[in-house]
Amino acid sequence: MFSYFYIINICVIIVFICLFFITRKTNKRWSKINDYLGKVTTTVDSIRYGNLSTKIEKIEHPTYQNVTDSINRMVETLNDREKMIVEYQAELMRQNKLLESVINSLSDGILIINEKFEILRATPKILKWFDIKGKDIIGKNVFEFIQPVHDENFDIAELNNAEVFIKHTPTNNFIMSSQPLQSIEKKRFVLIIKDITTEKEIETLKEDFVATLTHDLKVPIVAAANIIDLFLADKFGKVTDKQKFALENMKDSNKSLLDLVQILLETYKLKEQGIKLVKENVELNPLIESIVSEMQPLAHNAKISIKFTPKTISPIISADPVQLKRIIKNLISNAIDHSNTKKDIDIKLGKTDSYTTISIIDYGQGIGKDELKMIFNKYYSAAKKLRKVGTGLGLYLSQQIAVAHGGEIVVTSEENVKTEFCVKLPSKP
Repeated sequence: MFSYFYIINICVIIVFICLFFITRKTNKRWSKINDYLGKVTTTVDSIRYGNLSTKIEKIEHPTYQNVTDSINRMVETLNDREKMIVEYQAELMRQNKLLESVINSLSDGILIINEKFEILRATPKILKWFDIKGKDIIGKNVFEFIQPVHDENFDIAELNNAEVFIKHTPTNNFIMSSQPLQSIEKKRFVLIIKDITTEKEIETLKEDFVATLTHDLKVPIVAAANIIDLFLADKFGKVTDKQKFALENMKDSNKSLLDLVQILLETYKLKEQGIKLVKENVELNPLIESIVSEMQPLAHNAKISIKFTPKTISPIISADPVQLKRIIKNLISNAIDHSNTKKDIDIKLGKTDSYTTISIIDYGQGIGKDELKMIFNKYYSAAKKLRKVGTGLGLYLSQQIAVAHGGEIVVTSEENVKTEFCVKLPSKP
């Protein structure tokens, strides 16, 4: 019995000894875990506060080492990303400074406003024109500084070169355009203001010059034409054939010069007053026959002829006969100038849809595709290619007259084959 209890006591003592050692070992283990977790916590806090140079030291334990390596790799990756972000930020700053420098150097002023017309940003030009300093402009209503020259339908969201008056720069002329910003959530508008004072002054000077020039030139040219006619009529004595030939050439040159001056004058009147039509019922057969009769000598000088076959029933349209005659004469004159062959010029009447058409066709050098788009532009002239006198205003005026009648002039051409100018005018109902 005694030995039995003795054995039990021995076993209990052994168990307690084992538990002591196990507990001691476990405490050491938990102590190491706590130390490791403390290092991890310290590293994470350093990362959180921006210190990406912190790393966890290597620990000779396979489980801990895997975690340590993962955290250290994460820190390295974050460090690389931070460097990239810093580089991107620096590049964005450089680009922003460049863009701001470019915008600030523009001759135009730029404003950004919100839907309440409050100014959010402005370039130095705007500050100068508005006579305000720096950030004092922010939040101000744009209408404190500008007002429209023409009040009707002034929608600031859809402006396109609208004239505006800037209160603090009253002696200058300005135009303003607007563009909504679509890429942001809040409603914003970009306003572009341009100072056109110099352009206005130049335009005024040019118009005054043209008006004065044409009026002053016309008088001596007409006087010279009258003197030439008197010489040709032998009013100052008999002229020889050679003198008559020279005088005829002078008369033709004088007429060309007078036509140029007249075109300049008509262009000036068109801009100032627009085209005023005095419409009446016009029979086209007799009108065109009279024009052909008048233009035929000019065609004969170029060794060509003008052919016109009247319609059986003469078309009648409502038009200004003087202006219509000007269109047809100008187109025939162009056809004569650009006919580098001996083929006749054809004039044909027709009808398409609700329009009566008058076609002037020549079989000369033709017009290139690139030029076709520009021939009705103001001051564009294909005559320069042939070294002939021409301003390009004749076709411009003709088109404006046709448009004023409710029609247009359409041109088709094939180089070195033919060119057709078709005048389309509304037919009578």
